[in-house]
Amino acid sequence: MSPLLPLERLPDGTFAEVEAVIDGDAESLILYRDGDHVRAWLNICPHAGRRLDWAPGQFLKSKEGLLVCAAHGASFELRGGECVAGPCRGEALRSVTVSVRDGAVWLEGSA
Repeated sequence: MSPLLPLERLPDGTFAEVEAVIDGDAESLILYRDGDHVRAWLNICPHAGRRLDWAPGQFLKSKEGLLVCAAHGASFELRGGECVAGPCRGEALRSVTVSVRDGAVWLEGSA
């Protein structure tokens, strides 16, 4: 199993899009780096089931530090992925467990 992304390719405070196999399905994931920690979610807005990026791997971040869905403007906080503004307020992105080790981001449970 290979890492999702070398940590050096994900500067602090930025997003990246990677592909991973989860439960047998190929999925697009959003990675967000916060210092030494990386959070990950499925790249699917709970509002309409569309990707959140406006172009492949390009995500909008508001001046308040929220991830903004490019399709309908839903805004998600970056700790738990909860929608705090927009059409799916109160719902949340589906989190994916990742870890940082050996200078890379790994899907949890992968060797």
